Amino acid sequence: MLRRSFGQAALAATVSAPALAQSGPIEISFWHGLPQPLGGLLEEIATEFNASQTRFRVVSSFRGSYPETMVAAIAGFRSATAPHIVQMFEVGTGTMMAAGRAIKPLHELLRETGVTINFDDYLPAVRGYYSLADGRMMAMPFNSSTAIMFYNKDAFRRAGLNPDQAPTNWTEMRAAATRLRAGGIETPVTTAWPTWTQVEQMLAIHNTPLATLDNGFGGLNAELQVNNPLMVRHLNTLMEMGREGTFRWGGRDGAGDALFANGSSGMIFASSGARARFVRELPGGAANLGAAMLPFYNDVGGAPINSIIGGAAFWAMNRGPNATRSADENRGIAEFFAFLAQTRVVANWHTATGFLPVTRAAFEQVRGAGFYTQNPGADIPIQQLLRGGGQMTGNSRGIRLGGFVEIRTIMQEEMERALQGQQTAEVAMNSSVTRGNVVLRNFERTNRA
Repeated sequence: MLRRSFGQAALAATVSAPALAQSGPIEISFWHGLPQPLGGLLEEIATEFNASQTRFRVVSSFRGSYPETMVAAIAGFRSATAPHIVQMFEVGTGTMMAAGRAIKPLHELLRETGVTINFDDYLPAVRGYYSLADGRMMAMPFNSSTAIMFYNKDAFRRAGLNPDQAPTNWTEMRAAATRLRAGGIETPVTTAWPTWTQVEQMLAIHNTPLATLDNGFGGLNAELQVNNPLMVRHLNTLMEMGREGTFRWGGRDGAGDALFANGSSGMIFASSGARARFVRELPGGAANLGAAMLPFYNDVGGAPINSIIGGAAFWAMNRGPNATRSADENRGIAEFFAFLAQTRVVANWHTATGFLPVTRAAFEQVRGAGFYTQNPGADIPIQQLLRGGGQMTGNSRGIRLGGFVEIRTIMQEEMERALQGQQTAEVAMNSSVTRGNVVLRNFERTNRA
């Protein structure tokens, strides 16, 4: 855990960095976990910020995948070489909030520097994920996404399906997958980020808890509940589809994206942020790319409601256990964050990548410019976040569990065993709860005040 990893490795010889006179701009180190092309687009924004003023210079550095970036940040803090800013994916939020001196809470940073950002304009689902119960912001939201379903319109045509009408529920989904299989489509259905799309999002849109205490928002002593009847039912559905050849496990994390991008899959559950890649790589490009909301089980009362966000936020970090930042450094971090909040920047990032327009102003600007008319389906993620009236419940606000990166790995392992025929869906989900709760209790012991 971050507090343990950071705090126990405090270096006694490390002291606060002295304020030294600089002949050039103050450098702000920024570590991120976005590969190309998204990483390049992100770094272009940093370059634009650098060109907009002369006092600060943001130095961007790709540090591998999100989990790898998290490990690098831990090591950096331990050695008093942590970056000024680190991009941390959403499931690391609970861990970061418990990281003590490793982070500089955003609300403190803005108060001390006098920089203002209008967080009232941020989408509630985004703002709420990175804030305390009283609304104070802990991190800077940026590349927020949600999971949706993409489909290959050409594959639909070849299977005799309507390319302009995607399945809305799982009954229709299985029927469409059967038609795709009969039509010679190698992989009718696959998924990227399997625990996010098939567990976390599945439970959220059906207003079913993943864990107690509002999925961890209510405290460190939450317990997993993924062995509920809905999740057992859904894993059984995937297992049945796997046996009949209509579903293929695409691999862990984002590995499944490749199966859709190369045209071999007819439908995929993926991040809305994958849109940029699919437009670029899918045979036929944007004209062949369909987008739809996540299907649901239409016999579950009250479903569907809003999905939850994914993606990442930017966290301000202290340099090391006994090393603070200068006032000038903190000012540079805050001003870069304020630059990221500009409507123009938010809107351009959204249209270039498929990530959400995290502010209402950016959404209205993009809509007013006719982008959604010219790019059908690009507004599906926003519509889905507002599905069910947009009133989030304790089950659809998000997930704030410590050690959730490790818990995701556990769930993937158990799901893989079930899909390989090594255990039942019920055993897989029960094992996920048993093993995952050990992680939660270890995190609680380490971080309990």
